[in-house]
Amino acid sequence: MTAIGTARMTARQFMELPEDPPEVRRELANGEIIVSPSPSFAHGRADSVLNSLLRRHVKLHKLGEIAGDVDTIVSRQTVRRPDLFYFSTARLHLVSAKGIHGPPDLCVEFVSPGSEHVDRVQKFAEYAAYGVAHYWIIDPVARTAEAYNLTNGTYTLVARGSGEDVVRFPPFADLDIPLGELWWPPK
Repeated sequence: MTAIGTARMTARQFMELPEDPPEVRRELANGEIIVSPSPSFAHGRADSVLNSLLRRHVKLHKLGEIAGDVDTIVSRQTVRRPDLFYFSTARLHLVSAKGIHGPPDLCVEFVSPGSEHVDRVQKFAEYAAYGVAHYWIIDPVARTAEAYNLTNGTYTLVARGSGEDVVRFPPFADLDIPLGELWWPPK
């Protein structure tokens, strides 16, 4: 019997697709299109609050740019859409109207029901291989936050918090992040 394989899509081919339809979010993982539903309210709220805190801090100190949910080519056959990402001023040349041309300084993923393996295993490995210096994993359901730094190609946990903790995560060592403000419903 002859084995028949299917061709995998490249990142370049994926980037030529039209925008996602409403209520759908597409990524490319190892050449295969992955479709996920829109985030939950708890996910969206945590994302929005953290985005606001980071944006204000980055703008006040002229540190660079915060964005999110933008196609980011992390390998020849993988395109991810970090919930949030940060480019320092010194590395803004990697961002253009045509896309992102290098790893962000920071990627942030908010865990949704069903996405834990993707965020904690797949993206964890992909972002490390791509050279993303800092990776945060925020879990709105468990009410936890973790910060990892890339050292010699591997992520090391450098800080964590939960519940109502106020944390400081690299690369923003002078920014207090009150985790209790991220969670829904509030306590």
